[in-house]
Amino acid sequence: MEIVTAISGASGALYAQRFIHGLVAAGVNVHLVVSPWGRRLLRDELGMETVDLEALAGTAKHTVTLHNYNDVGSQLASGSFMHDGMVIVPASSNTLAEVAHGIGDNLIARAAAVTLKERRKLIIVHREMPLSPIDVNNYKILSDAGVILAPANPGFYLNPGTVGEVIDFVAGKLLDLVGVSHGLDTRWDPKNIRPPAGAGAEQDHKVTT
Repeated sequence: MEIVTAISGASGALYAQRFIHGLVAAGVNVHLVVSPWGRRLLRDELGMETVDLEALAGTAKHTVTLHNYNDVGSQLASGSFMHDGMVIVPASSNTLAEVAHGIGDNLIARAAAVTLKERRKLIIVHREMPLSPIDVNNYKILSDAGVILAPANPGFYLNPGTVGEVIDFVAGKLLDLVGVSHGLDTRWDPKNIRPPAGAGAEQDHKVTT
């Protein structure tokens, strides 16, 4: 199985890292593209001075191929390269707009355009809220084109107790969307509900004005 994964300059490096870990753990070959601002993101949020494949993929880093963001002649830019889907995680509003309007002057946008052209699965994990009116319009364009929009909005019905469990929720959803098996506890099961993280603690719900 081959999955194209792109990291652009929006907050959410931990989502990308956990998703890539899940892919390589399942034996998936990952084709990774990181924008210049994505590299800045990895430095700011994960402390990486360069794209550290071992930190992103663990000991199975050999299953990850890093492609040059500026190489629009890469195999990823051709419809003849067969893959099983592309995920942009996280996706900045700039990348969102490039894909929505068919601007293909970098490998992330070009690979996304080809994925759409070939009618393959494209999943975009847009940045944190709020959205601008332009973002909303671009969501509509992309949704009409068949893109799966998966903004990084984790659910809390599983009562996560740690930041890691919140990260796992989003990563697990993405792995489900590309059809990759995983062991993350991300699915609703009414027979196996964890107690709320704040259960038993006194909570102050007063509203001050």
